[in-house]
Amino acid sequence: MTITSPHNERLKEVRKLARRRAREQSGRFVAEGEDLLAAAHAAGWPALETYVAAGSGLAGTEVEAEALAAVSQLGSGTRALAVYEQRWAPAPAGPLCVALHGIADPGNVGTILRSALAFGASSVALGPDCADPYGPKAVRASMGALFAVPLARFAAVEELPGETVALDAHAGEPIASPPTPTAGGTTILIGAERAGLPADVQAACGRIARIPIRSESLNAAMAATVALYELTRTADHRMGAA
Repeated sequence: MTITSPHNERLKEVRKLARRRAREQSGRFVAEGEDLLAAAHAAGWPALETYVAAGSGLAGTEVEAEALAAVSQLGSGTRALAVYEQRWAPAPAGPLCVALHGIADPGNVGTILRSALAFGASSVALGPDCADPYGPKAVRASMGALFAVPLARFAAVEELPGETVALDAHAGEPIASPPTPTAGGTTILIGAERAGLPADVQAACGRIARIPIRSESLNAAMAATVALYELTRTADHRMGAA
């Protein structure tokens, strides 16, 4: 049976998931677009519910276009969206972990997830004051990487695996893959664009590194991407210390 009203109770529940509190309370989130749904399927994430535009020929509960647009977070609307259970790893994992602290822009969080997947990171750890990786903007920016890179939470640097490297805009040695892989691998910590990492977080890290640039700073997602490239330039480090 086709859903015709945006006031349908099932669609109301989908709309609620645009709010972070609702996502945290339910442990669920929404992904929109056929490409993201295909990425979820390929990664083995079963959808709890799938809604598709009536007459689209896609598999799922059919919804009239106007009603589907009313729950979509995309400006142009969507032909398909699905609800999934969030997944959180019990702890950050190595040999290469990306830890985010104070990254409030969901677009940056999603893009960092995409870079983490591209460079083979073992996990992405979300620390204090970070945007929700399961929010609509972060999910879209991840381009499906959200379904392939393990996510974890951390509260203190001591919870992170391997050598902890604080990325700073100006301080420290130029970042590079270590000549000898360290036991447990490496965690690179990325802070907010303007404030960077708090002083106490930097002090708790094993070392501080910078990306040599001529401008004042890089966008947080760009900085993470460059750092990941530098840390994975040697095959030994990509494979870990084994």
